[in-house]
Amino acid sequence: MASSLLALGTSEILTILNSMLLLFGGVAAFIIGMNMMGGNLETAAGKSMRRLMAKATKNRFLGVGTGAAVTAIVTSSSATTVMIVGFVNVGLMTLTQAVSVIMGANIGTTVTAFITAISTAGAEFEITALFAFVAFVGVLMSMLCKKDKIKRIGAIFQGLGLIFIGMNVMSSSMGTMLTDEGIKGSVENVFISIGYGKDVLTWEIIVLFLLGAALTGLMQSSAAITAIAISLASSGLISLPMAMFIILGTNVGTCVTALFSSLGASVNARRTAIVHLLFNVIGSIIFIIPLAFTSGYVADFLNSFIPAISWQIAIFHMVFNLLTTALLLPFINWLVKLACLIVPDKKSKPEGEEEHGVLDKRLLKTPAIAVGQVRKELLHMGKLAFENYKRSLDMLLNGKTDAVEEFAAVEKNINDYNSFISSFLVKLSLEDLAESDEKKVSSFYHVASDVERIGDYAENIVEYAVKMAEDKAQFSEAAKAEILEMDEHVTALYQSVEKVFGELDTRYLPNVEREESATDECCVKMQQAHLKRATEESCNPEAGAIYLQLAINMERIADHMNNIANSTKTYHS
Repeated sequence: MASSLLALGTSEILTILNSMLLLFGGVAAFIIGMNMMGGNLETAAGKSMRRLMAKATKNRFLGVGTGAAVTAIVTSSSATTVMIVGFVNVGLMTLTQAVSVIMGANIGTTVTAFITAISTAGAEFEITALFAFVAFVGVLMSMLCKKDKIKRIGAIFQGLGLIFIGMNVMSSSMGTMLTDEGIKGSVENVFISIGYGKDVLTWEIIVLFLLGAALTGLMQSSAAITAIAISLASSGLISLPMAMFIILGTNVGTCVTALFSSLGASVNARRTAIVHLLFNVIGSIIFIIPLAFTSGYVADFLNSFIPAISWQIAIFHMVFNLLTTALLLPFINWLVKLACLIVPDKKSKPEGEEEHGVLDKRLLKTPAIAVGQVRKELLHMGKLAFENYKRSLDMLLNGKTDAVEEFAAVEKNINDYNSFISSFLVKLSLEDLAESDEKKVSSFYHVASDVERIGDYAENIVEYAVKMAEDKAQFSEAAKAEILEMDEHVTALYQSVEKVFGELDTRYLPNVEREESATDECCVKMQQAHLKRATEESCNPEAGAIYLQLAINMERIADHMNNIANSTKTYHS
């Protein structure tokens, strides 16, 4: 084997070197194209992906379909799995729901193998030339068009073209190398010595499997290694049975990305990555043992009705993932139990200690989903602020301050939320966002500030409650009735704001405007009532001063709620 390679001359070695450099360049173009096409498709299909993820929670079959569809869009099972780890980490999915989506992701990733097969089978030059022109059209669209949507379509065309150009460079580099008879003879001798042909040796199976896994883990792209395998097989450098075992290895190697992504995440997020690994390892073991004895026959069967080896590899890849999913889908609960044994529960945290990792950085890989999650967290933050407002008003009216510590803990939580969400929005704004999502992110900064200000005004009311308790002052029954009347409008306003901001239901905007106007009127009435009682000297001076300040604070709380509802006008069509 070594003597065959050492017999090559200087010119032949340079030919091999040039071919390998072109091979790596083709791989680079292929990966850039995949990322460009997948990233822009993902951004363009943001709303569709949110709907798909919502359906995934219904049953395991929809979960498989969702995983397959999302992976076909983003053209990367690794990206989908990292996304799922993030969803589990923030509670968007349960561990059981995530397993079926992961299984679907393995099916969806076979799309890239078929794209690769198209670029290498049949009239190579014509197909590559066509998609090279598509890439050129995409460049023109991105350069000449001003609309964000058109530019994004142009970027998708560029990515698609680069995939085919990259594959053509890989195939051509191998073909150029094998046109040299000396190189071709040496390579054939090498493969004959290691069992090249339809029969693959046991040790060779292990080497090929580990090679596929290692290279995929290193490059973090099973699609790229699959493309290389197809390119090598199309050039006659490896046989179909050899490609099969490389493909099995890529399925295990692709788990590395998710495993790294789960580090430092919640227990269930780490279990999700472990389930992904278990699914692929078990599936590979199920197939690798019978294939060790039958790979030659499988190759003959595929060759009998599919002449192109690139299509044979793509079909094997798809059938392998479909059968693995069909075999393991009924055992989802067992996979979950096994993952729970491997990653046990953490010790419970001290009482009162909360986590603020509600917006996982993994969500940044799917900006459209991240935007939706920010809205949910702002709603939760708003609920905390409103509850604290009610808590503060109750202390003020009842003259009891026993809930001050609870109020302070929630107020700190609100401030932490504000800092955390603002920091996440900064990172999110740096991602490639659709135009509508850019507007949402911009408005969310102001919403977070409005919610935080509501909490601050509630804090003012607590201070009034403490002062009145110290002075043993009380409101008159008439004053309490006026305060409760305004509170009714503030409460109704909050309920309408929840509908508008949380559900984007603009039918409630007139209710928001009506209730906000009612709080303004109540504030004026309270001021007038105070002046009348002060003139009649029927008002306690300390209570009267606080009463006036309370009216202003409640009115400003209503203003900030109104701002939150109206923020949706900037992006809601």
